[in-house]
Amino acid sequence: MFSSKESVSRLSILTIGSLIIIKVIASVITGSIGIRADAVHSIIDLSGAIIGYIGIKISAKPPDEKHAFGHSKAENIAGVIIAGLIFVAAGSIFYEAIHRLIAGGTIELVAVGIYVTAAAIVINILISRYAMKVARATDSLALEATARDMLADVYSSCAVLLGLILVSITGLTVLDPIVALLVVILITRTAFISMRKSFGGLMDTRLSKEEENEIKECIKEHSKQLVSFHELRTRKAGNRRFIDLHLVMPKNASVEEAHKMCDHLEQDLENRLTNTDVTIHVEPCAIECEQCSIPCSIRKKKLSK
Repeated sequence: MFSSKESVSRLSILTIGSLIIIKVIASVITGSIGIRADAVHSIIDLSGAIIGYIGIKISAKPPDEKHAFGHSKAENIAGVIIAGLIFVAAGSIFYEAIHRLIAGGTIELVAVGIYVTAAAIVINILISRYAMKVARATDSLALEATARDMLADVYSSCAVLLGLILVSITGLTVLDPIVALLVVILITRTAFISMRKSFGGLMDTRLSKEEENEIKECIKEHSKQLVSFHELRTRKAGNRRFIDLHLVMPKNASVEEAHKMCDHLEQDLENRLTNTDVTIHVEPCAIECEQCSIPCSIRKKKLSK
């Protein structure tokens, strides 16, 4: 049973490669521009899946002398490249469809094309759903981009299937390229989603509002040992989350107490958010602390005056 993101990535490459062979043969037999465009899309899918696999392999490398924060952004880079390839696929299908609309053409053995396309849809749905499930479980951007690419291929194949069915019913071969143009819209949308998500990590976009609220709630649970916090900064690279904050401790807290507090808080944050690196800057509270509820000898002396 495949479970790791590397294994699923290899499975995706094998599946797409097999589908390319089937679609190319079907396009030659039937002469369908829709199937041909779908085959071109799958070829681009294969390139993306290979790039995604390379990105996953690189991101798994531990930090080294030149990459002290690790190699997690390799998945973001792979995701951007895959999204770019999906845009290329949309462009190639658009070109082929327009060319067929202008030049015209015939489709033979429509039934063969229908059966082959239907089989490709079923296979792609199963593999893309599984890849997306593992991508979300492992928080892998590269694998998610590959899954979205395969899902775009499902949309493409569905449109091709619809076109072939309409051609078989009406005999109007012009419907084949028209349906292919509809595929372009669906594929472009998928490419945009993958591109936006992958670029977010390259631009050090902050974590989602839900995750940042989770961080704040975790810190507040330690309110009996610390005064407050500020300067919370977050970002994500690949599947790794980076959290940076300033922690305000009671002025009379010892270095050992502050150190234990930081260790405890870091562990709690890592338990709540997987693959997390936490950096904490500790600073003492101010003298003006009448509203503070933390037990503190300095505050007791001040209030007793």
